[in-house]
Amino acid sequence: MGTHTAEQPAPVADLSVPTRTGLLIIGASQSGVQLAVSLRALGFDEHITLLGDEDHRPYQRPALSKEFLQGTVESESLIFRSNEYWAEHNVDLVKGEYIVRIDRDADGSGIAHASSGRHFPFKRLALTVGARARKLEIDGGDLDGVLYLRNADDALALKARVGDAQDVVVIGGGFIGLEAASSLQKMGKNVTVLEFGPRLVGRAVGEETAEYFLQAHRARGLDIRLNTSAARFTAADGGSSVAGVELQDGTVLPAQIVLVGIGVIPNTQLAEQLGLTVDNGIVVDRYALASDGTTVAIGDCANMPNPVPGTEPGERIRLESVNNAIEHAKVAAYSLTGRREEYAGIPWFWSNQADLKLQIAGLCNGYDRTVLRSDEERGKFSVLYYRRGQVIAADCVNAPLDFMAVKNALAKGRNIPADAAADPATPLKTITTDS
Repeated sequence: MGTHTAEQPAPVADLSVPTRTGLLIIGASQSGVQLAVSLRALGFDEHITLLGDEDHRPYQRPALSKEFLQGTVESESLIFRSNEYWAEHNVDLVKGEYIVRIDRDADGSGIAHASSGRHFPFKRLALTVGARARKLEIDGGDLDGVLYLRNADDALALKARVGDAQDVVVIGGGFIGLEAASSLQKMGKNVTVLEFGPRLVGRAVGEETAEYFLQAHRARGLDIRLNTSAARFTAADGGSSVAGVELQDGTVLPAQIVLVGIGVIPNTQLAEQLGLTVDNGIVVDRYALASDGTTVAIGDCANMPNPVPGTEPGERIRLESVNNAIEHAKVAAYSLTGRREEYAGIPWFWSNQADLKLQIAGLCNGYDRTVLRSDEERGKFSVLYYRRGQVIAADCVNAPLDFMAVKNALAKGRNIPADAAADPATPLKTITTDS
């Protein structure tokens, strides 16, 4: 990344195929950064190339829908590591290169070909390619002002339009949609959230938590419409910019910005081209190894055995969280250094929406009982999920002590008796028992 004077012109890129060496990490994501950092901590001394298709240094994504959009943090504060760090640790950080094809030999080495014509040789390959925003394919979807929020360029495009907009329609009542909607409302915009399903964040939380968020956001002034979908996006006469959202019943909502957040699709194109097993992500084992036994795949793009201790054999899951990206990368780093450390841990997530700080510990799939803990005066709300009398997860809003108690109990294989937990005045850590 050095500079060149007129007396020392920048060298012309060598597009010939060099000797295959080191590790190539495709995807400068949270998981890609963590993999490189973890490898160096484990003493891995081979050269590492960390390659991303964005023209930005690796950065943190969670703040894009909140602090960055609102202007309370600057872009530089989101950068993971300095250029000096990468240079000192023999990591070649490559920006703005999109890999279109990989040629590989039987021993796992190969050459990755970028759309620019550059070649990137490797002895081992890591795919940390993440996921892309799911597109809403309806009339008007290509109008100016119909936006998505997945990466820094998306956030910059949204931020550039906010000043001139008064009416915003957010399509999708998941975490990203609600975080962005809350931020935009705080910035003085008229915000309407359209959710196709019968409740908010339906994939991540139970009915009681979904209802809590619905009522809390409505009380804060958000216009949230469930069981509602857009039929098309409309423009002003002769214009190319979005001006409204027409609903299925013919109602038209004014909108100078439409923000679509209807989930993501794992990026499996390179894995498919390599012949790796793909099923809602790149299928990996407990050591983050793909079906070829050589490539590692990490983070949002990976379909892995469920890491929660005690899970039924054969149960698989794809997790989209910062915590998973970090922990999964650590497991992959062990694999690349010849060790075998299974990925086993308690997934946890968070989402900040206005003054609502949601923390989730565990996975609530298959629960048969819930326990509600609510303290309206202090603005605290928790739901604990149980299966056959054993706590398996919790949704905690503005209740960090509840979150930590459940997270610690799950990690240690302990339980929190449901009847005792029902009293919101009882600290959960005081009633945790051996299972």
